[in-house]
Order: sequence, then C-alpha cells, then structure tokens
Amino acid sequence: MDEAPIYRLEGVQKRYGEGEAAVLALRGVDLTVRRGELIVLLGPSGSGKSTLLNILGGLDRPTAGHAWSGDLDLATASDAEVTAFRRHRVGFVFQFYNLIASLTAEENVELVTEVADDPLPAAEALALVGLEKRLNHFPAQLSGGEQQRVAIARAIAKRPAVLLCDEPTGALDVATGIRVLETIVRANEQLGTTTLLITHNADIASIGDRVIRFADGAIRSIESNATRARPGDLHW
Repeated sequence: MDEAPIYRLEGVQKRYGEGEAAVLALRGVDLTVRRGELIVLLGPSGSGKSTLLNILGGLDRPTAGHAWSGDLDLATASDAEVTAFRRHRVGFVFQFYNLIASLTAEENVELVTEVADDPLPAAEALALVGLEKRLNHFPAQLSGGEQQRVAIARAIAKRPAVLLCDEPTGALDVATGIRVLETIVRANEQLGTTTLLITHNADIASIGDRVIRFADGAIRSIESNATRARPGDLHW
C-alpha cells in the first residue's frame, strides 16, 4: 500500500440550515486516508458518515475546514474543478442500484466507459465482479445482488482512484451481501482502489484496514485491523 495520503481533512464541518434550525452534521473532522486502503465507517443513522462521503466525493462542500485530495482543496476549488474530480477520480456505489432498465448490464457500464479517460472495457469490469456471463441481461433479469454488482462494475470501470460505498449491502440478504463485499474487496486488491465503505453492520468492520466509528457528527474512534478478514468468513 502506498502510504502517501489520497485525502487529508482538517477541521471539516458541515452545517445545514441557519439560525436555531441549523444542524451541524460534521463537527470538525480531522482524517488522513492513505492510498489503497479499505476503510469501514460505522455509526448510527445521522452520525455524519454519509455527509463525509459526499464531501470526499465532491457531491457536497464543507461549511468550514479543508478537504484536500492531492493539491485540490474540495472546500475551495471551483465548481469545474470539483466536477472534473468527481467525474474522473471517484466511483460511487449506493444502497440502490440506479441502473437504467432499458439497457443491458454491459450497456449500463458503457455509460461510464464512454466518458472516462482510461476506462476498463465494460466486459472486463463485469468479469471482475463475476458477471461475465450476464453481459446481455437487462436489470429485470438480474437478482438484487447481480444488479448491485453491475453498479460496482459501472463504478470501477472508469478506474477511479477512490470507491465510495454507502450501505452497499443494506438491501441484500446475508449470502448476497457477502458476494457484493467480495466484489468490493477484489476491486480494492486488484485495482488498488482506495475504498471507503459505510455500514450499520459492525460484523463487516473486520474486512477493512481501519474502522472509523462516528457519532453525533464526529469521529469517536479509529481502529486498525492487524489482518483483514475475508468476506466469506463473515457471519451476521
């Protein structure tokens, strides 16, 4: 793992609303993320995990503080710079798959490969997630787990530096969730993609290099795993 940081956050705050109705979603977060690591973010709903991921992905801006990725401060960069960063450097995986129903699995992935600078071929990305035999299937012909793996293939096809996963197993049963986690770990290990994964499920924490626990908009603890568990060994 390259020890150079891919992110460096200093005093990041995020406030929604004004005056008495204001909500402070992040309360001065300091964090360094190393290239190639897999981080699991744990915490209850409303603790700030998704807000942090949105800032790291260029979907939202801090109200205060700095969020550096290389020389780019996502807090102060221009809209064009943040859009380019999000388009070329970041892949997103959400709980819901957001596939286009009228397109095949391969065509859904090609939506990304057509605009990326140096993409994986769509068929190669789908093979990486174990769907090489499902290229021509439409979303309605795929199980929930297969649709999520198409979404992962779409995210990694542009060879992002960072993969941001917000509850990717939240809508899946245990066996299917494990297959999805295996796909995410494979992308991290084979492509070197820095990966941050949000979950409510503490049993998933052992697959990460580090585990960050959130509460009330702040980091409460950061723990390192001496060895990473394999998704196939998880039980919940």
